[in-house]
Amino acid sequence: MASSLETTLTRAWLRRGPLAWALLPLALLFRLLSGLRRLLFRLGVKRAERLPVPVVVVGNIFIGGTGKTPLTIWLADALRAAGLRPGVISRGHGGENSAPREVTLQCDPREVGDEPLLIAARAGCPVVVGRRRAEAGRALLAAHPEVDVLIADDGLQHYALARDVEIVLFDGRGVGNGWLLPAGPLREPPSRRRDFTVVNAPELTPALAAAVGGTPYRMQLSGEFAEPLHGGGARMLLATLRDKRIVAAAGIGNPGRFFAMLKNSGLTVGELPLPDHHDFLDRPFDAVDADIILITEKDAVKCRQIDNLKDDPRLWVVPVTAQLDARLAEQIVEKCRGRSTA
Repeated sequence: MASSLETTLTRAWLRRGPLAWALLPLALLFRLLSGLRRLLFRLGVKRAERLPVPVVVVGNIFIGGTGKTPLTIWLADALRAAGLRPGVISRGHGGENSAPREVTLQCDPREVGDEPLLIAARAGCPVVVGRRRAEAGRALLAAHPEVDVLIADDGLQHYALARDVEIVLFDGRGVGNGWLLPAGPLREPPSRRRDFTVVNAPELTPALAAAVGGTPYRMQLSGEFAEPLHGGGARMLLATLRDKRIVAAAGIGNPGRFFAMLKNSGLTVGELPLPDHHDFLDRPFDAVDADIILITEKDAVKCRQIDNLKDDPRLWVVPVTAQLDARLAEQIVEKCRGRSTA
């Protein structure tokens, strides 16, 4: 039932149809309340805590997945290449504890979240999750005093944490129908201020660029090979799998983006979209008739910890890498170095 409601709303949010119009009064109320909350922080009635190192926030105003995790990993690599020592803080979707906790490769994704676990595996820098991001930042800096810049993963609306750089990420859906929740897909108006705008799309059309605002940078996710989930055997180029019966499964915010990437690689795939952050305990692959099931890295961190999945020879993971203009990294580094640390 929840999945059906999510599908209905997702479709309604892309146009201004009858359902969106019916929900518009609630969207106006949401805009009033969220605007009041932002104003209270701006006036200092509510206090935003400033940490002793620069904070770069990666987030979105479009509800659901737009590609924040690959962007966070790219940014950590870019900051490290510039001579900085980054750390990552996140709320950790699905995490059971509110207290800060460092993420290691031995952590259970149900306790720390699937995305932070993936970031810890790919970014090679300290990652701490916690419901209060300022508290998570303090814990990370106490455990890793060498860290001189923090990346806040998905913390755009967490105003209690002061930030030095804001990156707002969109995908090919742009701003949908342009309305706020629940009449549209937006948490905040498209006119919201930010330092940088990034669009995760194969093509940045003039219409898409105009919709998201600012001077957007295009991000493209590329995946060229697959590797077996169980870790045995060598990775294979996607192009070599064209003669196989393939099903692609994705429990991410926008599964269609994963399917499109595989099809652009020349593969013919059956599509199995799953809810975002799917736990895979319902054995979704038991009835799948395929030689190979391609899954995302985010889903792989959970599947590797489920007995009936971790050794399934059909399951192959497709790692993706974010590609962006190097000038974006240069400008972010410049802003971070321009802040005097406490």
